[in-house]
Amino acid sequence: MAVISGRWPLGAVVVAAFSLAAMPAHATDVTSEWATIQMPPPPALKAVTVDPKTTALLLLDFMAGNCGERPRCAAAVPTLKSLHDKARAANMLIAYTLPGGGKIIDQGIAPRAGEVVEQKPGGPDKFLGDDLDQRLKDHGIKTVILCGTSAQGVGLGTGAAAAQRGYKVVYPVDCLLSESAFREAYAAWHMGGGGPPVTTKWVTVTRTDMITFENAT
Repeated sequence: MAVISGRWPLGAVVVAAFSLAAMPAHATDVTSEWATIQMPPPPALKAVTVDPKTTALLLLDFMAGNCGERPRCAAAVPTLKSLHDKARAANMLIAYTLPGGGKIIDQGIAPRAGEVVEQKPGGPDKFLGDDLDQRLKDHGIKTVILCGTSAQGVGLGTGAAAAQRGYKVVYPVDCLLSESAFREAYAAWHMGGGGPPVTTKWVTVTRTDMITFENAT
């Protein structure tokens, strides 16, 4: 059998060439498989207990101008308020982003003086180009409860960034809203184990009524 370049038998090269020629064009184009892809199972929701002294509640981009225009987000305001009120009662640090100085969707979850983390326009990673990490560390924060709109934006962007900085991330699926259920689903799947282990090992996917506070009265 002839040998090419001293390594591969000619017959093997010919077989490989015919195999490649027989492959359908764009075999790795996921859009051609779209209709056959099955949704994975949802992430398991886990109860979580947090220490209010070392935990911060992040309320990200809940403005009338975006949350108010997304029916799924607007419908979740009572859920947000319930969690917000529990955090307030536990004297937990609450941090907000209101890009562009936008108005909060509901005064029941409005920040107190000095609590707004950022008002300048920004992207989905609230750590990027900001001193949020240092502010949290200054308060001794080790865990963040992440709430925001939209899930595929701040949910993934800030959630992954927090985990990569060593924070434990509590990811309540009912306070990370988006324009559609699918966007919320793929963000929750990613954070619940579909993403890289370096991120997801720090994440607990849960629901707001499954969060309890240590020493809560």
